[in-house]
Amino acid sequence: MAGVRSGGGGERVVVLDGLRLVAALMVVAYHYVAFGEGWEGSQAPLFPVVFRPSAYGWLGVELFFMISGFVICMSCWGRTVPEFFVSRVIRLFPAYWLAVIATTAVVALMPGGIDPLAWRDVLVNLTMLQWPMGVEHVDGVYWTLWAELRFYLLFALVVWRGVTYRRVVAFCCVWATAALLATGYDLGALDHLLVVPHCWFFIAGLGFFLIHRFGSNLLLWGIVGLSFVMGQQTVMQTWRRTLDRVGDNVPGWGVAVLITVFYVVMAGVSLGWFRRVDWRWLPAAGALTYPLYLLHESIGWEIFHRFQGSADQWVLLGVTVVGMLVLAHLVHRWVERPASRRLKRSLTSAFAQVRAGGEPPAPRKPAPREPGPPGSRAFVPGARVPEPDAAAGPYAR
Repeated sequence: MAGVRSGGGGERVVVLDGLRLVAALMVVAYHYVAFGEGWEGSQAPLFPVVFRPSAYGWLGVELFFMISGFVICMSCWGRTVPEFFVSRVIRLFPAYWLAVIATTAVVALMPGGIDPLAWRDVLVNLTMLQWPMGVEHVDGVYWTLWAELRFYLLFALVVWRGVTYRRVVAFCCVWATAALLATGYDLGALDHLLVVPHCWFFIAGLGFFLIHRFGSNLLLWGIVGLSFVMGQQTVMQTWRRTLDRVGDNVPGWGVAVLITVFYVVMAGVSLGWFRRVDWRWLPAAGALTYPLYLLHESIGWEIFHRFQGSADQWVLLGVTVVGMLVLAHLVHRWVERPASRRLKRSLTSAFAQVRAGGEPPAPRKPAPREPGPPGSRAFVPGARVPEPDAAAGPYAR
C-alpha cells in the first residue's frame, strides 16, 4: 500500500508505513547477520557489534502480524467479500509472482549455493498454496504468507456478515477461545486452521484498530491484554528454536522487551500519539517493505556465498542491503503498481459477470446529449428543440 487510510473517516495512519519498514529491516538483519546461510561459519565473529541485536530480528514477523490485523480491519470496513478478495489478490500476488521467478532464476544461475526446486514445485509456489500441498517454499520467508492467507480466510467470515464493532469484538473473542481450546487439547489440524501460535498478534492488531476508531474501553484493553500475555508465551517457544540456528547464546529477556515495545508502540498508534507524524517519505518507504521481504533472503545468501572471499564482509553486507532496497523500489514501481491495476480491472469484471449470471457486463453507454438552442455547443442538427413551458415558469427543470 502506498499509504494506510482509516476505513471510517479517511484519516491516514502514516506511522504504520514506517513500522512496516522497521519490521522488514529487522527480518533482513536476522537473515543477513544472525541466520545467514550464505556466510561460511558462525556470523558472530564476522559481525561482533550487530550480531546479537540482529538475532532478535525474527520478531519483526510478529510486528508484521499486528500491523496486518490493524490494517485489514481498517481497510475492510464497508467492503463486500468480492471486494475484500480482490484487494488481497492485487496486494499479494504481483510482487510475489515476480519474487518466485527471480529467486528461482538466481538460485539456478549461481551454482554452489542453494539448490533450486523442481519446476513442478516452483509452479505450485506460484499459487501460494505450497504448504498444504507439502511442497517446499522457493524462499523460506514465504511461510508467513500462508499464515496471512489463513487470517484472511477467517476474517472473511466477518466481511461476509458486514464488518461492525460488535462482530469484530465477537470474532476476537471466539478466535481466542478456539485457539486456547485447540492448544490445550492438542488438536493439530485445528491449531493450523486457527493460525496458532501467531493468532494472538493478529487479534492484538484487530483490538488496537477498534481502540483507534471507537476509543478505548475495558473490553478492548482486555482483548489486547490477553493477546499480550499469550503472545509472550508463544514467542518464547520460537526463541528456544532460534538458539539452535544462530549458534550463540541470545538471552530471552530481549524477546520479552521487544514484544512489550511493539505493544506500547501499537497502543500509541491506536491512541493517536503519532498523529502529527506525517513525513512524506514514509508512504514511499512503506511501499518497499513487501518486495524487500519477498526478495531478500535467498538472493542475499547467494550473493554472500559468491563474493564473501573477495570482499570485506561489512561492504558486502551494506551493498547487498542497499541493492535490495533499490530492487524493491523498482519492483513496486514497475511491477506491483501497473500489474495491480490491470489485475483489479480483470477481477472486478469477472465478479460483475458472476453477479450477472455469466453474462458479460454491458458496456457503459455515453449519456445522450440534450439538444440545445442553435448556436450553442449542445445544439444537435436535425433535433427538435422543445418549446419552453411558459406555464411552468423560469425555474422549471
